Amino acid sequence: MSKHPESNSCCEKKCAIWLLVAALIGLTGVALGAFGAHALKPLLTERDAFDSWETGVRYQMLHALAIAFIALWTKLDPTHHRLTCWINRCWCIGTFFFSGSIYLLATTELKWLWPVTPLGGLLLLLGWLLLAILAFKELKKPAKT
Repeated sequence: MSKHPESNSCCEKKCAIWLLVAALIGLTGVALGAFGAHALKPLLTERDAFDSWETGVRYQMLHALAIAFIALWTKLDPTHHRLTCWINRCWCIGTFFFSGSIYLLATTELKWLWPVTPLGGLLLLLGWLLLAILAFKELKKPAKT
């Protein structure tokens, strides 16, 4: 019998959903990276936004991998599944705001979007802070013998 309040099958389903989300974020990150390096390169170069575009892609790919890691870790040990869901929520929404706003700022005249980028960055930082809290909780657990 599971000692966790949420059934294992429900937790496994959530992990599979997060893995799917990570895969889609990674897929779109690779596509946007290629699109920026080829089709959009003249526009991005003209706007001096190529480096910004690459930053958006880099953060998107990094957090796609991080979300996948947390999903797989949660599947192996669902002890802190609620906290890991919050970590992934922060990273998913943060990536959307951070990278998404960079993409739009690099390719459009929507300059009013600039506050969305640091908001996304704060959500990414919050996700990493929550991961640090999770790691601290794990360190406080008694060692298994």
